[in-house]
Amino acid sequence: MKFLGNVLATVIGIFVFCMLFFFGIMFIGLLFGGDTETVTVKENSVIELDLSEVELDYGGKFEVNFLNYKDFETKYNGLSDVLNAIDYAKKDEKIKGISILNNFSRLGLAQSKALRDKLEDFKSSGKFVVAYSNYLTQKDYYLNSVADTLYLNPVGELDFKGLASEIIYMKELQEKTGVKMEVIRHGKYKSAVEPFLAQEMSPENREQMTVLLNSAWETIVNDISKSRKISVDSLNSIANSLGGRTPELALAKNMIDKIAYEDEFHNGIRKKLSVDKKEEYNKIAILDYAKNVATTATDFSKKDIVAVIYAQGEIQGGEGDVNIIGEGSIRRSLEEARNDDDVKAIVLRVDSPGGSALTSELIWREIELTKKVKPVVVSMGNLAASGGYYISCNADRIFAEPSTITGSIGVFGMLPNFKQLADNIGINAEQVKTHQNASGYSVFEPVDENFKNITLESIESIYSTFLNRVASGRKMTTSQVDSIAQGRVWTGLDAVKIGLVDELGGLDNAIAYAAKLGKTDSYKTKNFPEYEKNFDDILAKFGMAKMNLSKEAILKEELGEENYKVLEQIKRANQLKGVQALMPYSLNIN
Repeated sequence: MKFLGNVLATVIGIFVFCMLFFFGIMFIGLLFGGDTETVTVKENSVIELDLSEVELDYGGKFEVNFLNYKDFETKYNGLSDVLNAIDYAKKDEKIKGISILNNFSRLGLAQSKALRDKLEDFKSSGKFVVAYSNYLTQKDYYLNSVADTLYLNPVGELDFKGLASEIIYMKELQEKTGVKMEVIRHGKYKSAVEPFLAQEMSPENREQMTVLLNSAWETIVNDISKSRKISVDSLNSIANSLGGRTPELALAKNMIDKIAYEDEFHNGIRKKLSVDKKEEYNKIAILDYAKNVATTATDFSKKDIVAVIYAQGEIQGGEGDVNIIGEGSIRRSLEEARNDDDVKAIVLRVDSPGGSALTSELIWREIELTKKVKPVVVSMGNLAASGGYYISCNADRIFAEPSTITGSIGVFGMLPNFKQLADNIGINAEQVKTHQNASGYSVFEPVDENFKNITLESIESIYSTFLNRVASGRKMTTSQVDSIAQGRVWTGLDAVKIGLVDELGGLDNAIAYAAKLGKTDSYKTKNFPEYEKNFDDILAKFGMAKMNLSKEAILKEELGEENYKVLEQIKRANQLKGVQALMPYSLNIN
């Protein structure tokens, strides 16, 4: 009887295993195999530049492991895919032009600049770019102003008023709630922690923000001025007086070309394509076209490779993901690239506000090892600040967009303290210890001066290391670096002037320079990292991730956008671990 029971248990076990395996394979197949349809590019087509799903530079490559079964996924929704597609479309005889229709972009200023430059280059082929909007935000106007013909709805609006940034201060909130953030920092400009220390902006922070906004605005108006043939002085006057807010005012100031409805916009495209008004013209979405280009247009005759490694998001450690920089995926990518004989040079594309000082140091070290084998060039995106600059500073050459935000060379530590709250609600924590520092830091006790001094010593040590890393990489003295450091942020335009960046330019410029250093003029690019995922990561995408999104949406609706930002800022502060080389939390430029 016992024998039969064992046999039955074995059979059931095998059956359960087979079912798990079968459904697991189906699950992964559904996840990664659902988008296999190839879109055909028809003759006489127009690309629709819908950017609603485009936010990051790199869509990502993923390797998923489940019960020794491997599957792979590559996403083609990164800005780099869009730029490559526009580049290819310039020579594609089937593509006649690009349409930007009611676009609401989530791209940052540096990304918008890169896309705008690519559209300018596309126009040089003689093909058209046209844009239509019911309502033009300032950021979207910056992009759309590159169009040959810019349409605005008769009852639409144009938002053109200059740049502003709002920072939320919470010193009094801490006093009222009894939850205090204990801050230990180095750098008088380290405004990442200022909202917890004061109720109003410091003169140093106001100074850097003013310089930063004016520098970014200079890039924006210079580009618009060239495209729309309006003087910079006139554009500043329009911004000051809100002189382009209505379609009629915008047309009179030459900020748009036509006041029209969407059907008239489409008729204008039909006319360019010589298509009858009653017929549909051929359209293809930019991400469909980007996927086609990425999967069919590879030049296999070119053996040499320039590896492009994307480091995007906060630096947190671990494996990393498309929006988190971890030493696991970045170190693995650098190692693979330097050990591949076909890879002649490496470009590190950085878009990061910084984060963990330890992880930044680990990546810096890996770049040092790689530089001994192959040249490494950095291309900065929207942000390459604090830890983002740390992992950039030792490259052979650094490129940045004019509106890139970089620098912020400074470090801090921040710990939540609930002592006042605990007293208010009747909580008392008692400690027993064998040695003076055995208990470490307690959120229920005031910060011990000895603990504060030891932590400050650590902060100073890391700041000193940061200065030395920058000084060595940029061939400057530590005192020279310190004079432009102290946590201060700069635009790429100003960073070139003070030596933090070598040259203004986009990813294409960085790749071309890297190829030159690698002594190759016939090459292709290969994107990294390839992120490793396990079955738990996949389940999270369908479970907790969706729950978190739902919770976020509910909180935003109930609290309002601004109140939710305050809550989120406190939550992120509580999650920080270790010494941070991090940008200000809320540097939102409007």
